[in-house]
Amino acid sequence: MKYYDKLIFELSKPGRTGYSLPEVPGQARNNDVSSFQPKSRNPILWRESPLDLPEVSEVDVVRHYTNLSQMNFGVDTGFYPLGSCTMKYNPKINEEIAGMPAFTGLHPLQPTSTVKGALEVYAGMDKALAAITGMKHFTFLPCAGAHGELTGLMLMREYHMSRGDMARTKVIVPDSAHGTNPASAAVCGLDIVVVKSKEDGLVDVEALRPLLGPDVAGIMLTNPNTLGLFERDIKEIAALVHACGGLLYYDGANMNPLLGVVRPGDMGFDIMHLNLHKTFSTPHGGGGPGSGPVGVADKVVPFLHIPHVSGFHGNFGIILRAYAYILMLGREHIKMAGKLATLGANYIKESLKDCYKLPIPTVCKHEFVFDGLLEPNGVSTLDVAKRLLDYGFHAPTIYFPLLFHQAIMIEPTETESLETLDAFIAVMRKIAEEAATDPEMLHAAPHNTPIGRPDETTAARQPVLKYE
Repeated sequence: MKYYDKLIFELSKPGRTGYSLPEVPGQARNNDVSSFQPKSRNPILWRESPLDLPEVSEVDVVRHYTNLSQMNFGVDTGFYPLGSCTMKYNPKINEEIAGMPAFTGLHPLQPTSTVKGALEVYAGMDKALAAITGMKHFTFLPCAGAHGELTGLMLMREYHMSRGDMARTKVIVPDSAHGTNPASAAVCGLDIVVVKSKEDGLVDVEALRPLLGPDVAGIMLTNPNTLGLFERDIKEIAALVHACGGLLYYDGANMNPLLGVVRPGDMGFDIMHLNLHKTFSTPHGGGGPGSGPVGVADKVVPFLHIPHVSGFHGNFGIILRAYAYILMLGREHIKMAGKLATLGANYIKESLKDCYKLPIPTVCKHEFVFDGLLEPNGVSTLDVAKRLLDYGFHAPTIYFPLLFHQAIMIEPTETESLETLDAFIAVMRKIAEEAATDPEMLHAAPHNTPIGRPDETTAARQPVLKYE
């Protein structure tokens, strides 16, 4: 074990400290609770023994956490070809704006009259997102994409219930949908009806027709779908769903390639959510912070809850970053984001289809899916993903969507240069060669990372959450 691989507790030495503060009368020192005897104690809150904290010097603390940060892969350190997750580069100007004292100094309990600047940001964001998506208004209550899905489905139910249409309890979900779609519908108390895709990866309209009826609340669609394909029959699908009295919900996770080109509202969608951390270049991953604003068409506007911002102004810093991104690109240039992302995806796809199996050989949008190696030689998609780490690239999304057994979903974003894409292509081709000549090396990958292949099942089912 290397020195910097140790846990912070393993670096601890009794009596070692990284600070020196003047003594305060009556204040405990060095975790010694016996030196502090208050006049009265709350027996529930008072600690009878010292807190078991590591005792380390300042230089050990700095080195420990600096080394930890370097062990993590980030969008500032390398290329993320993650499909459906859109790990965009976060422009530093956005971070500077979000860190301005005028914004960071706001207190959540300030009188409304003193935060008009923040409210103006929300109002501007509402107008910008409405213009980009073709929706009428947005609510910023949801704190994440899945939260936005649930909010949108609740709006769908409320719309039907307000009309006395209580029988609409079913939501149609394509078999290529994001996993959160059926989960959100189930949490909302709706029944999920799956509609199959055709061999070309698009929704089978003929299979959809018999599913429609007076018990259908709506359909959840991602367009382009999780295969990166644009649903060419979307206008017909919208007409059919509306004809039976249902609503169309748009999962905005794949909105990136459509920016400034096509709007969900113009396709016929009534409700949608956006992932600001995907489409509008705000921090992504680590469980937060997030923002999943929900937009609605005219007929659903009356059901938007007031206020349109969650408690304590919501994840305001995320809104600021997204607003800065939109304003920086402007109406003239925002469409280039989607076009460049689409160009990059098709470039990679065409460059690798002679060594990776391409189940649907057609033009894609921002992402596409391989079904493993063309000549796997016993090498799995997991092996390919792990080997990529040795070459300094994050792994793409694997084994999703479930339509393909060895799925590799690849998505370059618009900020990646031609040189980066070429380097990624070269490594993917190198891995295909290795699979043919030395498959055992791929089975044991990664070789150059701090740890190899952890037992993810045991880690999830029997996590060790504290140091003994």
